[in-house]
Amino acid sequence: MGIHYTYGANKNAKLMEKKAKREKKLAEKRAKKQVKTGPVKTEEDKTIPIDQVITLDHLTNPDKNK
Repeated sequence: MGIHYTYGANKNAKLMEKKAKREKKLAEKRAKKQVKTGPVKTEEDKTIPIDQVITLDHLTNPDKNK
């Protein structure tokens, strides 16, 4: 067996590799989730123009009026 004197010297490199791997995996999960759910809509997309009259149809089925 022998003395493993390189463990401490390589410890930080190993930790950085693990962290990079973990971040890459999380980024892939976020990207996959973003594709699955679609782009995030802002409040501006959901608003009704001022010159348009608000009807019951706007309130009950907002996706129909776009």
